[in-house]
Amino acid sequence: MNNIAIAKFCETEKIPAGSCVRIDLKKRNAIFGYLIQGSDYEDLKSKNFWRIVIHGNLLKWQKTKDMDMAKIYNGSEFMKLSVVAVQAPLSVA
Repeated sequence: MNNIAIAKFCETEKIPAGSCVRIDLKKRNAIFGYLIQGSDYEDLKSKNFWRIVIHGNLLKWQKTKDMDMAKIYNGSEFMKLSVVAVQAPLSVA
């Protein structure tokens, strides 16, 4: 995908509580997470790079806002972006 299409998705799509973004990749399995708009968002966007926090790390990231928890992905590897509902993790009794 190009940076214009991804930026449009990031800036217009509202992600309801209990949902995340499914990012289908060309050569790997899909990932579930959140595209983060940090201080370097405009610079990364211009190069078609995107900072993503994986769904499993979201709670930690929301508490700390630690950008080291996010990974940078190349948008040219994206095939499709979609908002999907995620199930709550199962608790172990």
